[in-house]
Amino acid sequence: MTQNLERSPFWTDEEWTLTQSFLDQGYVIARTESPDTLERIRTHVAKAACGHLGLDIPADAGKFLDDIAAHVDPSTLNDLRLAVINALRSADWFRPAYLALARQSLQTLVGNELAMQRGIGLSVQLPQDDSSLLPIHADVWDGDSSFEVVQWVPLVDCFGTKTMYIVPPSEDRAVQKTMHKMHDQSAEDLYNAVAEKAVFLDLKFGDILLFSQTLMHGNRINVEDTTRWSMNCRFKSIMSPYAQKKLGEFFEPITIRGATRIGLDYSLPEDFDE
Repeated sequence: MTQNLERSPFWTDEEWTLTQSFLDQGYVIARTESPDTLERIRTHVAKAACGHLGLDIPADAGKFLDDIAAHVDPSTLNDLRLAVINALRSADWFRPAYLALARQSLQTLVGNELAMQRGIGLSVQLPQDDSSLLPIHADVWDGDSSFEVVQWVPLVDCFGTKTMYIVPPSEDRAVQKTMHKMHDQSAEDLYNAVAEKAVFLDLKFGDILLFSQTLMHGNRINVEDTTRWSMNCRFKSIMSPYAQKKLGEFFEPITIRGATRIGLDYSLPEDFDE
């Protein structure tokens, strides 16, 4: 990662601190900018889960989600996950609400003309469940642009093996440079090569993680007593380069500014440029 960015007088102190932290670590963790919105999302998730399972709506959404393993097992988990995803997609307020959770931080790190992933991901990882593992990877290996940032939102406290891990920039880049020598090895072999350096991120409900998906990351078997619930979505600057996942297909423009709209629509008079 580029760490020697020269400070411009146009940066505010807050912007500079956030940017430097992001470049140094490859990620930042900040408290949500809209706690009420996050609570609304979590409550909606809990209600959708209860609707699918035929349960009464709980008084404590966080505890209910933590203890969801009392109501589902690995064989029924995906049906529950899909039901919750459908409930989120059908709520017209949800995508703007998701942006609001870290809007200012995203604008500092990515830009204020944003493209947003169309489908927001939901991860539900039961204790001791080996069917919900995400092997070590970097999203750029699978058609994502290196200009994207992932906004990762825990709906419960995530810690230990109940969270995701990320490989710090210096170790990540060193290993990625030698990956051509590992073509006959497995993802588990790759994880073992970086396991001692991998950072398992401790996030409480209300924390928002923004990270570069050029870095290797993944999860392991959740050996904690409670279930992980987290959401993830990619954001990028509209005008930054795309890879295989294109604008209008995988991404939707959400904050195109007025001058950009005029510029995109304008063409010089006929023969004017000859």
